[in-house]
Amino acid sequence: MNAPSKIKLHRDSAELEIQFGAEHYRLSAEFLRVHSPSAEVKGHGPGQAKLQYGKRLVTILKLEPVGNYAIKLSFDDGHNTGIYTWDMLRAFCQHKEDYWREYEEALSLAGLDRDPDTRAVRFVP
Repeated sequence: MNAPSKIKLHRDSAELEIQFGAEHYRLSAEFLRVHSPSAEVKGHGPGQAKLQYGKRLVTILKLEPVGNYAIKLSFDDGHNTGIYTWDMLRAFCQHKEDYWREYEEALSLAGLDRDPDTRAVRFVP
């Protein structure tokens, strides 16, 4: 499990820049939020995952190191329980298009979309 050589939060574009050696990536806050490894998103067992929707405008408020193996992200929709390991972030970076396509297909099948519910409460630091 190799740590990234660079992690930078770009607030203006709501993206997380991640570099593993010479490999350079950007992941959107929306991507990271809907693929959160938290129990709230993944569930506690098989078949318990909850499809995240309406997260197009979500932003990352802060990131915190977790030991030598991960970061914790806090989002402006109040979600802050996912621990993103280096291996997970590398997989997200390397397979971003596949993960995103699967997510959009799941939204379509469920009749949901990426646009936020305007009634939702947003957290501002």
